[in-house]
Amino acid sequence: MVSPELSHFQSSPMAKPRNRPFWCLSDGFLFFGGACLALLLVWSFWSFFTPTPYFDPTMTEPASKLRKNPVDCMESGFGVNLKSDPKEPTFYDDPEMSYSLEKPVKDWDEKRKEWLKHHPSFAAEARERIVLVTGSQPKACKNPIGDHLLLRFFKNKVDYCRIHGYDIFYNNLLLHPKMNSYWAKLPVVKAAMLAHPEAEWIWWVDSDAAFTDMEFKLPLERYKNHNMVVHGWPKLIYQSKSWTSLNAGVFLLRNCQWSMDLINTWSSMGPMSKDYVKWGQIQRSTFKDKLFPESDDQSALIYLLYKEKEKYYDHIYLEGEFYLEGYWVEIVGGYENSTERYLEIERGAPKLRRRHAEKVSEQYAAFREEFLKEAGNGKGSWRRPLITHFTGCQPCSGDHNQMYAGETCWNGMVKALNFADNQVLRKYGFVRPDLRDSSTVIEVPYDYPADEGPW
Repeated sequence: MVSPELSHFQSSPMAKPRNRPFWCLSDGFLFFGGACLALLLVWSFWSFFTPTPYFDPTMTEPASKLRKNPVDCMESGFGVNLKSDPKEPTFYDDPEMSYSLEKPVKDWDEKRKEWLKHHPSFAAEARERIVLVTGSQPKACKNPIGDHLLLRFFKNKVDYCRIHGYDIFYNNLLLHPKMNSYWAKLPVVKAAMLAHPEAEWIWWVDSDAAFTDMEFKLPLERYKNHNMVVHGWPKLIYQSKSWTSLNAGVFLLRNCQWSMDLINTWSSMGPMSKDYVKWGQIQRSTFKDKLFPESDDQSALIYLLYKEKEKYYDHIYLEGEFYLEGYWVEIVGGYENSTERYLEIERGAPKLRRRHAEKVSEQYAAFREEFLKEAGNGKGSWRRPLITHFTGCQPCSGDHNQMYAGETCWNGMVKALNFADNQVLRKYGFVRPDLRDSSTVIEVPYDYPADEGPW
């Protein structure tokens, strides 16, 4: 990857003083000058009480040009007009349109295109626009520290979205009374697609998943010919027939009719279906390593890929080149090594040690990328994993998988969240010196010596 260069700002050179001719003033000139001075004073007082909207041309464009600029005071800082919703009817004005799963949406591509036509300021960046969706249960957690952990997981997602300019929606209600547990995401994702026609992608991330590389940005260009992205492995689907051949806790879904149809088919295997019990039996007979009898969203998606490969495989990108989500057990022990390796890079790269505004973090991510070519990806890599997923830990209920102790889960979560938060805090001048200690921070010194780290 070619890294962009640092921008250099230069101040304008100081204007040289002009040599003015000397005037010999006669009485006539004195009288004329006095009259002019009087008029000038009257104009000045009038201007003081009735100021004119003058803009310094060295600071802004002339007013005539400002009126032609598509980004004005009615618009947000991102160049989109948040205060205009034209009177022309759109799909929102259709009384038959429903956000619920029971009523499928038809002709969604055309309806979304029409909406964007009436809201042109959103159309320019539509292909890159992402809305991250996540959520949790409606009630307080049974686990005494569950609500605190969920709050930190949510803060983590908000931090990541703020750094990359994504919108985020957090839901803590069941939008369909029967679609609970892992199925609760599908009603929310459909509603988010309808609520955000300006977004090309809806990115679902489970509540127990944390971003642990705050710089990494999804390679959307890689997915231009696909409508869904999920972490998975084709061999495990078609050869091993494993129910863990992909993980449905994190996925990217294009905001299009294909995705609407997928949600309809996918949800028909869930608790809202009269065939829910039968689907559980089918999944368990198909995937021999599935231990529980209920139909679940992950097995259902794998079943569609396995049974209808021609229909779905070409549209679903099984991402295995990086941790779109990574199993926490194989990740949390490597955070200290990752931290040290990244610091080692910074010791030899002053531009990465440079303090900068959080808003330009993506530029420094591009700088860093040239040093990460040998880091690898996935298990055994010292590169930061994009997402660490605490599958089986159940931070809210506390009913974790018996394969590991609860304290292992909670301590791993704290470590992951502090590892991610350090990347954010550095933009604010502080850092936690110990990933296991959430309460102690130190200030990062200015441009620390080349043979030392910032802590």
